[in-house]
Amino acid sequence: MRRTERAAAALLATLCLGAVAPAKAQDLTLAVAAPATSFDPHYHTLTPNASLTDHVFEALVERTAEGRPIPGLAVSWKTIDDQTWEFKLREGVKWQNGQDFTAEDVVNTINRVPKVLNSPGSYAVYTRSIDRMEVVDPHTIRFHTKTVYPLLPTDLTQVAIIWRGLGDEVPTADFNSGKAAIGTGRYKLESYEHGTRAIFVRNDAYWGEKPTWGRVDYRMIANDGARVAALQAGDVAFIDSVPTQDVGKLSKEKGIHISRADSLRSILMRVDFREQTPYVSGPNGEKLDKNPLLDRRVREALSVAINRKAIVDRIMSGAASPAGQMMPEGTFGYNPKVEPPPYDPARAKKLLAEAGFPDGLTLTLLAPNNRYVNDSLIAQAVGQMWARIGVRATVDAMPSSVFFQRTAQQDNSVSLSGWANSVGEPSPGLKSQFGTRDRTKGWGAVNHTLYSNKEYDALLTEALQTVDDEKRDAMFQDLAAILAKDFAYIPLHHQVNLWAMRDTLRHEARADEQTRALDIKPAK
Repeated sequence: MRRTERAAAALLATLCLGAVAPAKAQDLTLAVAAPATSFDPHYHTLTPNASLTDHVFEALVERTAEGRPIPGLAVSWKTIDDQTWEFKLREGVKWQNGQDFTAEDVVNTINRVPKVLNSPGSYAVYTRSIDRMEVVDPHTIRFHTKTVYPLLPTDLTQVAIIWRGLGDEVPTADFNSGKAAIGTGRYKLESYEHGTRAIFVRNDAYWGEKPTWGRVDYRMIANDGARVAALQAGDVAFIDSVPTQDVGKLSKEKGIHISRADSLRSILMRVDFREQTPYVSGPNGEKLDKNPLLDRRVREALSVAINRKAIVDRIMSGAASPAGQMMPEGTFGYNPKVEPPPYDPARAKKLLAEAGFPDGLTLTLLAPNNRYVNDSLIAQAVGQMWARIGVRATVDAMPSSVFFQRTAQQDNSVSLSGWANSVGEPSPGLKSQFGTRDRTKGWGAVNHTLYSNKEYDALLTEALQTVDDEKRDAMFQDLAAILAKDFAYIPLHHQVNLWAMRDTLRHEARADEQTRALDIKPAK
């Protein structure tokens, strides 16, 4: 970006956000790219939401930056028998209204999770294994699971605990207004402007290590240029989702440095498995009798027509790696035999012809324009690649809040999206994205494409009940192979997480992509 353009972006940031007074000592102002969809910690399984609400709420089990489970509101956990987990809760913890934290708060939370209305991605995927709860004493709770379930502590890293006094049907609006934003965390919510900013103040009564910052101004600036300009101008001290094309320049700029971590996030495309789909038609826009995406050959054609290395090199500036499966290399459940689909436009054309579409197809590719790194640019590149095999794609890019509502309502045929394997292993994504929809099991929460495979479901059921880690890892690898063979989705790449900050700060970079004041400290 030229100097004049950068100055204009800085002016835009100032006009949109208002003038910023110099930060007081021990105060922090940061900016994130992706706006949260709610302050309700159980509303939407979305990383920006978790990053935001983690300042106020805590889980029984927390995670290290690398994704390993560690004690949170629970100090320990163990199995009593094959279907019973006992959690010992931390004593002396106070809610921000002065009430004591007890096992009843946990019961209320687990009961509420499946009741959240209009959730675009339910947290029930993390709680459905629980058949009933038993309060042993105020600081001991037992979870009785429906079957043998070794992953419960991992799942509970995703579930923020809320105060029992709110009840298990507290509406999402009460969290967004701040009325229900009563946590046990390091910060209290002072104000929340939906999609724009949140102000947090230090919780001096916090049970653990005292919070670093007296006040946190947590802004949401979707425009890349405006966000970078705000950092350069000193209006904010920290930003996430650094545009890949700006990394080199910012790295050399005096007073600024970069933080990075290999990401657990997979960027992918989902395809509709319904008999009829709204945004796919013949080569000249004619209506088709049946959804062509149901034909595996069409799905494979769309996948092998994509030059993943070109996207990584030219659009992501090397800050990604081509993907053929959900988990990145070196993680639990990664299958070394499942490689990224090879770029082969000639084969793609042949497959389309074999499927009965020698002249191609017409479709709309839905994508967010402010959620993932270079999301709309990636969608445009994919559309151009598909054009070379006769698939005429119209890219419809929109704010993530609109995008997630449309996909939840199944108002799409092909969409570019992502999934953060935040717990460090693939079970939540395998259940919620590709498991056949089943509310009683909590499967398919974001399986808006209605993919269903009996062989996959049976193996996943077995894997989730396998206590032996080595055997479960092998099963997860086999599940990755089934999805790849079926072209159940179109994998693109795994991101590298990038943050930039003033040199007065240091940052513990997280593999789960979360951006939190909790991980930022003064440099000295």
